[in-house]
Amino acid sequence: MTERTRFAPSPTGELHIGGVRTALYTFLHARHNDGVFIVRLEDTDQARTVEGSDVRILQTLREFGLDPDEGMCLDETGEALTQKGDFGPYRQSERLAIYKKHAETLLASGHLYQCFCTSERLAELKQKQQQEKTQLGYDGLCKTLSAEEARAKTAEPHVLRFAMPESGDIVLPDLVRGDVVFDAAQVGDFVCVKSDGFPTYHFASVVDDHEMQITTVIRGVEWTSSSPKHLALYDAFGWQPPRFAHLPVLLNPDKTKLSKRQGDVDGIAFIQKGYLPEAIINFIALLGWNPGENEEVYSLEQLIEKFDITKAQKAGAVFNTEKLDWLNRHYFAKYSPEQQKELLMPHFERNGLVAPDQSDEWWEAVVQLEQERIAKFSDVGEESGFLFREISPNPQEVVWKKSSAEETQAVLAKLISFLQMHESWKKEDLETEIKEWITQEGLGNGDVLWPMRVALSGKAKSPDPFTLAEIHQKEKTIRFLQAAHDTLA
Repeated sequence: MTERTRFAPSPTGELHIGGVRTALYTFLHARHNDGVFIVRLEDTDQARTVEGSDVRILQTLREFGLDPDEGMCLDETGEALTQKGDFGPYRQSERLAIYKKHAETLLASGHLYQCFCTSERLAELKQKQQQEKTQLGYDGLCKTLSAEEARAKTAEPHVLRFAMPESGDIVLPDLVRGDVVFDAAQVGDFVCVKSDGFPTYHFASVVDDHEMQITTVIRGVEWTSSSPKHLALYDAFGWQPPRFAHLPVLLNPDKTKLSKRQGDVDGIAFIQKGYLPEAIINFIALLGWNPGENEEVYSLEQLIEKFDITKAQKAGAVFNTEKLDWLNRHYFAKYSPEQQKELLMPHFERNGLVAPDQSDEWWEAVVQLEQERIAKFSDVGEESGFLFREISPNPQEVVWKKSSAEETQAVLAKLISFLQMHESWKKEDLETEIKEWITQEGLGNGDVLWPMRVALSGKAKSPDPFTLAEIHQKEKTIRFLQAAHDTLA
């Protein structure tokens, strides 16, 4: 049988980075097993649906190279959705007739029953159970209605509840966690069809997974507690359930659950901040899964080759951005100077750093400087913004700690005279010859290189002065040195 996996997000906002990881594992499992990766949209909770988020979810998946083989897909414009495959519709709100048919089957078999309890009664029931510290859940009142009583009340608003077995174990064979055993009596009768005719997640996902011939369901560990409901539904229908794998939760460094309360954790936001998709994929692939090797860098192709869902870990995985920063630097360094400039340019412009008259060589040097310092592209300019403007150093910062203003001014005057006669403006040549000149003049490195660096950056902390001089080139270097000299007058 062909392996068929699905990623089934709800269009209630941007795709969380944890959702991206679930999609990635689902994609890797399908590819590793020569199977089919399907995306369907679970939009039965109409009140929480956010307009346009369905398109943005698919666009986010595309940014990460996770386009589906079947189901909801981006059209040729990349700005709207289309559906492809033989098991549609792939949007739950378009499958109501399918759910109705299957609900009627379970209603006829007695596995579903009509529940007419109002929200007020259910709230009172919950409050009473909390006060008495008894098991929370529906008390089965409407399950005792006779057929005649139920027919008499059919016109009233009602939901359809599933009649859970009152005893016995329900065993979930989890590919990650092994057998997980639930007491059926602790689950309680749950709603399958709401009063508006829309199915609940539990009912719709079981029907969809069966109808779409899903063989493996990979989802977050928070859905483990829902599994006995799903398995009971499969049993009531007489269907073979898919295999299940429940992934570990993503954690902040303080071991709290990674959530939007701790910051922006939408998948697309990481790309907008300037993390490369391949770095993010590599990073989140190893958050809760490891092929059993000491390697830290994996391409998508290598992940497909090595992926085995049974090697996913049980414990929560800490989302450590330091590791992501390291991977981003690693992948960025693989790009050519031209590609690096193309990647960084939108972030330079967004940060107001423009230099339209500069040469390609100048830009290449600036990009090289950024490559050595930034973790993500949105950080551009934090260390090199001075390169895009005139420099006015603080006179107190220009003076080396072991020198005086008068001595520093005299040193700068000598340095300017020396550099005016200098021909080569390559970093290596500047470094060699300036250091030789310092020795010949009987000066200390700090006496010369400190004021030179501050003069060329305007900052006490900056790249070395030879790198700065090469980027500025001769005319600007001498002009900035002269400006620093004049501030000490």
